[in-house]
Formats: sequence, structure tokens, C-alpha cells
Amino acid sequence: MPLSKATLRRHIHTRNIDCRGYHRDDGLWDIEATLVDTKTYSFGNEDRTGIAAGEPLHEMRIRLTIDDDMMVHGAEAVTDASPFHVCGDITAGFDQIVGLRIGPGWRRAVLAKMAGAKGCTHLTDLLIGPLSVTAYQTLLEVRRGEDAQRTAGKKPPILDTCHAFARTGALAKKRWPDVATGE
Repeated sequence: MPLSKATLRRHIHTRNIDCRGYHRDDGLWDIEATLVDTKTYSFGNEDRTGIAAGEPLHEMRIRLTIDDDMMVHGAEAVTDASPFHVCGDITAGFDQIVGLRIGPGWRRAVLAKMAGAKGCTHLTDLLIGPLSVTAYQTLLEVRRGEDAQRTAGKKPPILDTCHAFARTGALAKKRWPDVATGE
């Protein structure tokens, strides 16, 4: 279903985020995210002598290498375009997330290492949002296998992570009747 008809307006900004998951030959997984921001108008910029309409204001990439348990074994970030030359200087610090696990507490752990002046807002947002969700989607079959081997009475990790997987909902009652609490 489409959104309702919009009021007359003028397009100003576009943010494209592309995320991809890969299974490596060594058994690990690479999860990659790219963020590109563009404007529909040209404007001045002291570090880049101006940015033309459609030219990336931001173009940034992250790659996480994770295992089946979503433990981060490698992290790499690059900044190909930014409004200031110094923006890319922070990318080497993204290796601080090696050893963290994507799962409960991920957002808090990443922010503890990369929030504010310790990181880049755009790259950190990719990490705690689209990239981590892409990791879950990429490892979906691995996660399903874990769910099938789950001990009765043990809460599946996905339970209560969203409306559809609410412990009190019909889906939980159907999939996990031993832990569901719905009517």
C-alpha cells in the first residue's frame, strides 16, 4: 500500500543505504553497508570547493566480518566523500568493535566505543541499524537451525524483538507455545 498523496513539495536530499551479506569460503560472513547522501542543488564547501547537485556529500562504507554466533572478527570503514577532509580520519578506529557480538546490548556496546567525537555519526548509525539487521537476515538459515535445536522452555533470541514476535502474540503461540504468554 502506498503512502497517502503528498502535499506539493520540492525534493532536496536523498540518502541511499545499500547493505549486502556474503558467506565467505572460510565459513565466516562479510556484512557490508554503503551510505550515499546527495543534494538536488549545488552549494559551497570550504574543504571541497563546492559540492555539485547529485555529487555525494557523504559516501561511506563499512564491512564487518562475523561468525555464526554474530561475533565480530573484523571491522573496516572507509570514507570516500565527506564535507570535511578530517571526516575519514576516524575510520581506523572502527576496529574497536572487533570482539563485540551483534545481539542484545549491541547498540549500547557500539555507542560506548563509537558515539560522539569517538566516531562518525553516519557510520555508527549504519552499524547499529541497517548493518546489524542485514547480519540477522544474512544468517537467517543459521538462526533457524539454532531455533530448531532450542531447548523447550528457553526463550528464542528473536522473541519480543518486534510487534510480530511479541511473546503475547499469535505468531509466538504458534511457533513457540512453550514460551508464549498470549491468549
